[in-house]
Amino acid sequence: MGQSHINNSIRSLRFNHNEMTQQQLADLVGVTRQTIVAIEKGKYSPSLELAFRIARVFNQPLESVFTYGEEG
Repeated sequence: MGQSHINNSIRSLRFNHNEMTQQQLADLVGVTRQTIVAIEKGKYSPSLELAFRIARVFNQPLESVFTYGEEG
């Protein structure tokens, strides 16, 4: 079985949302900017609750912000 990976479109959503900064998003969802950086780079998978909070900021369904795939 291949390694699973959660992809996201947070960077483009931020850009299309008045060029929101990582810090602004972090403040809105209650995490540090470093957490947003790690999620965007795919180095950290957010909790389900955090994923919903991020999707809600952009008024998008969860599956429009995050996708799940397998490598290999």
